[in-house]
Amino acid sequence: MALTERVRAWQGRGQSEEFRGYGIHSFREEGEGPLLLLLHGFPSSSYDWRLLLDQNLPPTRLAFDFLGFGLSDKPREHDYSLFWQADLSEELVRRHGEGRPVLIVAHDMGTSVANELMARDLEGKLEMEVAGIVLFNGSMVLEAASPTPAQRALRSPLGLLVARLSSERVFRHQFGSVFSDAHPLSEAEAEDQWSLVCHNGGRTLGHRLISYMDQREEHAERWHGAIRDWPGELSLTWGLRDPVATTAVLAALRGLRPQVPVSELPDLAHYPQLEDPAQIARCLSI
Repeated sequence: MALTERVRAWQGRGQSEEFRGYGIHSFREEGEGPLLLLLHGFPSSSYDWRLLLDQNLPPTRLAFDFLGFGLSDKPREHDYSLFWQADLSEELVRRHGEGRPVLIVAHDMGTSVANELMARDLEGKLEMEVAGIVLFNGSMVLEAASPTPAQRALRSPLGLLVARLSSERVFRHQFGSVFSDAHPLSEAEAEDQWSLVCHNGGRTLGHRLISYMDQREEHAERWHGAIRDWPGELSLTWGLRDPVATTAVLAALRGLRPQVPVSELPDLAHYPQLEDPAQIARCLSI
């Protein structure tokens, strides 16, 4: 499927750069002050941030597509490790951050990449100064979450077959199910997102990309410990109508870090940055 005109316009605002032999699509704007680093989720891309970037945010921004997503390369046999994606995040900040303090905003799968950066910081191994982190609507405590039927199917022994049989109709149904009734998935957004999933042969890659959920289980002690013990300024912003990263996930995170500041968004669901970007920008307070 060809990229839509809207996605091509977004592509034109960014650039392609190389990391470990792969092409990575990145978007950056340079200005004064700290670097705003935006980490997207599954199954989407940095395109999710375009509306938020039009809000009153710090002028220095960096958003990119993780390997396997959006406009970045999508190698068939790659091990899509969150540790690899964290390495990518560190490298792009090194290239473009100019030593600035970094404000990290992460959604969905990107929250676990942020958790790994927090764990590295606790170990004294992180090569960036983190000024603050905002996490929202990510199933970081996986046992408290309610994955979609498509996510469960992709994680099953039939995951390869499920990925090969993926279709736009199924995608639209599953993707639309995580938006709130008050802010439903639009026809244009669905078309854009599906074109990005399909780009570079990504339509049949879901069974590999979904491995991030297995990693959340495997490395729960490390990443939950980072949520609990990281000494920096951590806050949560949460769409309370999220059917996946539910209020049970939010409660579990509060259990790990009882004093964590939380901005609750009662009318929004899993994609607050698409549903009401102005509201989430206000909540970020950055």
